[in-house]
Amino acid sequence: MTDPLDVAGLQRRLADFAAARNWQQYHTPKNLAAALSVEASELVEIFQWLTPEESARVMADPDTAHRVTDEVADVLAYLLQLCEVLGIDPLTALDAKIDRNERRFPI
Repeated sequence: MTDPLDVAGLQRRLADFAAARNWQQYHTPKNLAAALSVEASELVEIFQWLTPEESARVMADPDTAHRVTDEVADVLAYLLQLCEVLGIDPLTALDAKIDRNERRFPI
């Protein structure tokens, strides 16, 4: 039986992966933010010329769904690594941001 996935566990796996390859020296906030931007752009590229209707069906094609899933994973990996390096709890940050948005944009 495998352990359930959680943010801290994924961050540990990413850190262990980087450490085993001696990549921590490259995982500066600047580099991680740049890598995050590149991966987000690769995700955008998949949708670039699709109509709204086509984009809503993107997961119906197995090849495209695989590409989207991989790019989402890449974006999340770099975001989690950036949060780890900067000492940001991503779930707490998101929760606080939703609170601010609820106050900023009342019903």
